[in-house]
Amino acid sequence: MFSVIASWWSSSQSLPAETSEKYDPTNPKMNPLNPKGLKPCCACPETKSARDACFLQRGADNGQCGELIKKHVECMRGLGFEI
Repeated sequence: MFSVIASWWSSSQSLPAETSEKYDPTNPKMNPLNPKGLKPCCACPETKSARDACFLQRGADNGQCGELIKKHVECMRGLGFEI
């Protein structure tokens, strides 16, 4: 029993390394769909600006911006972002 407790503080044993890294869509090595390493805020500027302009002109609750939202989500998923 004491050998188990002593092994917790022993320097001879190392902690196991984490085997799987968390998915990072901005890391080009993990995500070949995003070779430039764009962050979500900078990805898909064309569809993002069209979507935002629609919200400003028509309002978020109007429901007329659905197609622009869909295009922006498709663009983001095309770069490997999970939306």
